[in-house]
Amino acid sequence: MKKFIVRTLAGALFAAVLIGAILYGWSSFTMLFLPITAFSLNELCMLLKKHRNATFSTPHAVICGMLLFSAFAALGYIEGVSPVLLFAPYIIAVMYVFITRLFLPKVNALEDYAYFALTQLYVALPLSLLNLLASAGAAEDEAYYWLMPLSVFIFIWCNDSGAFCVGCTIGRHKMFERVSPKKTWEGFAGGVVVAAAAGVVMSHFFAVLNVWEWVGMALVVAVAGTLGDLVESSMKREMQIKDSGKFLPGHGGFLDRFDSTLLAVPAVVLYFALLGVL
Repeated sequence: MKKFIVRTLAGALFAAVLIGAILYGWSSFTMLFLPITAFSLNELCMLLKKHRNATFSTPHAVICGMLLFSAFAALGYIEGVSPVLLFAPYIIAVMYVFITRLFLPKVNALEDYAYFALTQLYVALPLSLLNLLASAGAAEDEAYYWLMPLSVFIFIWCNDSGAFCVGCTIGRHKMFERVSPKKTWEGFAGGVVVAAAAGVVMSHFFAVLNVWEWVGMALVVAVAGTLGDLVESSMKREMQIKDSGKFLPGHGGFLDRFDSTLLAVPAVVLYFALLGVL
């Protein structure tokens, strides 16, 4: 009972901080997700070093990820500067990481390149793309709008809640038992339905998208978010660990909290690009 209370309070505090930072504005949004990007990258690097004996530089991977996030964050706020120049520090940092491996003796260069690329593609890029969603639906004279980033998390939470409730009550058919023994197809369907219902509700309050576009976004988040959860579960199972870290009591590490986000955000960006919203 004590663990349940601690888990609930920690989850509520985390959600409150997340919602508050997104709602307050671009500065608080950036001040929250830039450290989240750094801590998530550091967590993944530590796992790779511990369970795969990777020898690439953790600080380099973290700095590169922060530079990528910062470049995306600056896109809508620095006028008159070419995007190439904004991304130049990241490009140079990545080149530096690859080139320096040439001068280090007795290193697994190929594996280090692959693990470094994983940190950037799996963690840094998806979290950086949140900045693009933060500009979707903004007024012509504004560069930041909180609605879409917050909506992604709302749909993820609705999907998780629906999947948990339905899966615990009527879940019978395992989804990917080899990767996540507790996930069922019934739970997945329940999560999708709850997320879609949340999309209908959002359409009544925000006219940025019509009802079908809101429902489509909810479905994209539900499916991609579930796959993101499974991807992280497969990595943890291979590493034989339960949690990626100890960020929140009862909730695991940063990767555990944002595993769904890491696939949901790129999927929504693609969805919005197809709709012409971005």
